[in-house]
Amino acid sequence: MPHKGKAHIFGDDINTDEIIPARYLHTTDRHELASHCMEDADKDFAKRVKAGDIIVAGKNFGCGSSREHAPIAIKAAGVSCVIAESFARIFFRNAINIGLPIIELEKARERIKKGDSIIVDTSSGIVKNITRRQSYKVEKYPPFMQKIIKSGGLMEFIKKRKLS
Repeated sequence: MPHKGKAHIFGDDINTDEIIPARYLHTTDRHELASHCMEDADKDFAKRVKAGDIIVAGKNFGCGSSREHAPIAIKAAGVSCVIAESFARIFFRNAINIGLPIIELEKARERIKKGDSIIVDTSSGIVKNITRRQSYKVEKYPPFMQKIIKSGGLMEFIKKRKLS
């Protein structure tokens, strides 16, 4: 399933406290988390982001604590995919576990600019920058990860397997 949206650009070392500040960890309400998503990196992000949009970042996205709230806030804000040069491993795992597609793309911020229209196909491993008329080959997800993402996360994937 391709993910299509406008690019929102962030730098290197965006940590989980910038994604969802600790002062909001008292709640598990997805709408509340979404309303504060990326607040300490860009105070107006939650107001500008539209359903389907894509975060593009530099190296080590999601570093810091292992809080699952960070990818939940991103997904709840309507972001359909995160593209970065690299991810903190625990963030990578948490994102896949909650069904948030994330893609590593070398020189992501050089190739994709703010507002570019992007299509990401995780099953084929193709990122298309419609605005710049460029395509980039990335590592495609293995079939089991595609199923987890398509199911909406690991728990939903497991529930569906038990029912079949």
